[in-house]
Parts: sequence; structure tokens; C-alpha cells
Amino acid sequence: MTRHTPLGRARTWLGAGALLTTGALALTACGSGFTDAPGDGEASGSGKLSILIGSSGDAETKAVTDAVAAWSEQSGVQAEVQIANDLPQQLSQGFAAGSPPDLFYLAPEALAGYAANGSIAAYGDDLSNKSDFYPSLVDNFTIEGSFFCAPKDFSTLALIINTDLWTAAGLTDADVPTTWDQLASVAQKLTTDGRVGLAFGAEYQRVGAFMAQAGGGLVTDGKATADSPENVEALTYVKTHLNDGSFAFASDVGAGWGGEALGTQKAAMVIEGNWITGAMKADYPDVKYKVAELPAGPGGKGTLQFTNCWGLAADSGNQEQARALVEYLTSTDQQLAFSNAFGPMPSIQSAADAWSEANPDQTAFLAGAEYAQFPPNMAGAADVITDFNAQLESLKTGDPQALLTTAQSNLEAITK
Repeated sequence: MTRHTPLGRARTWLGAGALLTTGALALTACGSGFTDAPGDGEASGSGKLSILIGSSGDAETKAVTDAVAAWSEQSGVQAEVQIANDLPQQLSQGFAAGSPPDLFYLAPEALAGYAANGSIAAYGDDLSNKSDFYPSLVDNFTIEGSFFCAPKDFSTLALIINTDLWTAAGLTDADVPTTWDQLASVAQKLTTDGRVGLAFGAEYQRVGAFMAQAGGGLVTDGKATADSPENVEALTYVKTHLNDGSFAFASDVGAGWGGEALGTQKAAMVIEGNWITGAMKADYPDVKYKVAELPAGPGGKGTLQFTNCWGLAADSGNQEQARALVEYLTSTDQQLAFSNAFGPMPSIQSAADAWSEANPDQTAFLAGAEYAQFPPNMAGAADVITDFNAQLESLKTGDPQALLTTAQSNLEAITK
């Protein structure tokens, strides 16, 4: 499961031309290739599946390895899991060397580039459990009508509230905000010297939730819509409360991400995905919190979803076996086993009731599946978002319209 916390971000301004030049993927990157992987030489159909994953830790590594081993015993097909140190780089090198793994974790922002040059197979429409995936996740991995790859799990953003600080401020369950006005009000009540009411990352992957709640988004029906009035309203709302001191970016309170801001109690509320639950358990076990859906904005409810899929190499000679393994890994029982082992939220609807029963305090994350937006996934989008994120860091003093106008220009360069 990938934690979408702020990463090192390029601060150098990139114009639209530069964005197109850099591209989303270094598909022709030089390097030693994927020659050390178990799948080396096996993509032509040796019968032994090679699987490359980017693991969040020992729990995920063990869970995936055990599941693949169980499938191998059941199917009689050999398979081996390798843990990537740098998944995007190793994938790129593997394809460049002509020896990619058969199956691999694939991020949405990488999909379009690999699809465009024919590196990956579009197998989603052939899956027996296709109709079980959440529709928004299918859309996330669909290009020009083809459902490319099975979502392996997902998360949405929600509001995480420190319940001790909430009670100390005289707030009750009836005060959990459902509108922007209520959010601003409780954030103000929770703000004290040394503590901000609400903190979140200075990036589209968090601020974009406000854009969705305003009825906006970076791309609508394939067209750039970054400079819409709805997005201006969203960024203006955030800027207003950054300046009145009730909202803050996590970095501005000395935290690396929202989870750290909540755990160190530098923020009473944060906006994060369900990956925060593992971090709070491991790093801040004494901090009590609850999870609520994000408040609705003038455009209604809105959040962002994050996911990865099981990519399948187009040149794999083991595609039939690989699809069978994907169906096994995305089955109801196996997705619930993964959730129990390392915390991801199942990508299939048939697991929803059992997951909710096992995780009653986290159902707000699952509720977001009904209205979640996903970040733009066309080729070049990752660079546009990286640049937008660099600008959002100055939102407190910047001009929302100007920030969005620049993002619009960059998005128009990669959309048609």
C-alpha cells in the first residue's frame, strides 16, 4: 500500500514545453536493466511467473509472497515475488532491457505512458471479476475504453480528528463538520498557541479534495478545467483559513505529513488516507482519534482516491497464468486477507460488508468510494501535478487564480 505523503518536490518552474519534454516516464532510460530480477528471460513464456512489487514493509511482503505461494500450490504454476527498491526505475529499466516482470504494481500516473508505447497488456475487460471492482477504480485504469489492469486496493481521503483535543474544546459528536462553514468553525475552536485546528500536505493530493468539494477538478471529461471558478473558490477558501491561522500545511507546523502533525498533536485534525491508521498504531499508540467523511463544499461531497493496479507486461508469454493469478489476488477472501495483514482497503465491492464489519471505525474511507475523484492519469500528468504542488506551497501569499491559470496551461499541453 502506498502512502501518498509529500515527497521531495522539484521546485524549479517548468513551462509547458519542458513538461512535455520530460514526459511522465523515462521509458528509454539507460541503466543496467532488470537483469537481476527473477523474471529475467522468462517474459517469453518459460511458465514461471515473475512478480515485482513495491512493498510498504514486512507485513505486505509476507502477505503477497504467501498468497502467491498458495496460488502456485493450487495451480501448479511456479511464481516468484521480488521486492523493488525503486519500482518505477526498475520497471522502466526492465522494459528498456526487454525483460520486464510478468506482473507488477503499476501506479495510475504511469499507466498512460506504458499503454501508449505498447508495453502493457489491456486485460481488465477479460477478468471474470471485472464487475466487482468499484466503478471509479475501473475508470482510473481505463484508457480510450480499454480497462487495462485490475486495481489491487485503494484508499480515499478523510478527516482524522484527535478525540481528546476535540472533547477538551467542548465539541461533541454533533459538531463533526459536514460543511465548509462548520469545518472552519471547529478548526478555529481547536486552534491554540502551538496547535493548529486542521493540517494537511501542501500538495494537490490533499488540497485537491477541496477542489472536488467545490465541484471542480483538474480534468473533466478529458479536458483541462484547472482554472474553473469552482477551483478558484476552493483555493480561496483554503487560503483564507491558512491566513487566519486555523488551517496550516503540515510542513508549516514542523511535520513531514499529516500523520506526524496529528501524532505530535501539532494539529487537532488532519486530512489523510487510511494508511494513517498503521502509522498511528506504530508511532503514536496513545493518541486517540476518529475518522469522519470530509465535509461537503458548495459542490457537494468530494474526496480523492489513490490506488495501484496489477500491471501485466504485453510481451509476457505467461499472460493466461498471470490473469489467473490476478483473479486470485483480487478475490474477496484474498483481499480481506491482505487488509487484515497490512491494512489496504479492498478494491472489490463484494468485500465491503466484511471489511466494514472488521473496521467499523474506518468506514468513512470506504464511503468516499461513492464520490471520489482520481488525479489526472494521462501521459505527462505527473509532471504537471509536481509543478502544481510546488506552487501550492506559496498559496498562503499567492493568487489562487494565477496558480490555477498556470496549471491550466500545463494541462492543456497534455490533453486534447
